[in-house]
Amino acid sequence: MTTVSAERLATIFVEVADTLVDEFDLLEFLHMLTDRTADLVGAAAVGLVLADKDGRLEFMAGSNENVKLLELFQLQTREGPCLEAFRTGQPVINVNLGEAAPRWPRFAPRATATGFQSVHAFPMRLRSQTIGALNVFGDTEGGDFDGADVPIVQSLADIAAIALLQERAIHRSEVLTEQLQGALNSRIVIEQAKGAVAQAHQISVDEAFTRIRTYARGNNKKLTDVAHAIVVDQSALLNLS
Repeated sequence: MTTVSAERLATIFVEVADTLVDEFDLLEFLHMLTDRTADLVGAAAVGLVLADKDGRLEFMAGSNENVKLLELFQLQTREGPCLEAFRTGQPVINVNLGEAAPRWPRFAPRATATGFQSVHAFPMRLRSQTIGALNVFGDTEGGDFDGADVPIVQSLADIAAIALLQERAIHRSEVLTEQLQGALNSRIVIEQAKGAVAQAHQISVDEAFTRIRTYARGNNKKLTDVAHAIVVDQSALLNLS
């Protein structure tokens, strides 16, 4: 991977900081983080998982539909890079998925069948506390990170962790727990909305999600509010053509 320019990296850090406003939209923040990370390093896909109040990892955001399905499979089988990074608190770097079956006998074959050839995973952490993980997938040969790439992506993962932990510091841990649980519930509504838009307009699920996000941003609405409107009122689909 080619090391990103300082200017491009600074732009992304500013965008992340701008997202941390009073009306903090957790799901939009996490999706923005996966999108920007994928763009930054030229990844095929980026997925993000967070621990719930009981310490179980849950899929929260992905840069496309393929990575969502793979992340869910990873959590179901309880093996894979994000679980390893979460448990150890250390990044998993430059793993060739074609040679990783001994390490992850169920996950690695599924990942290669999906079209991915390499994977990296970064814990979302602040000092000794790890609250999730960021997975970066490559679909071409030569996608290894060099020494300068690793701290850049780890910094993005750490910023996300700091943002979430800052929310807890401001609003107390009970509120963050409720927010994370609420985000899990909201994700179900978003998935339903994506499916409804995709079916109504005969487009892919990824394109449907892009239209929902674009509409939410353009009308200064929360992602979850737009998704809920689509689910409860089919006429809302007309606004997304």
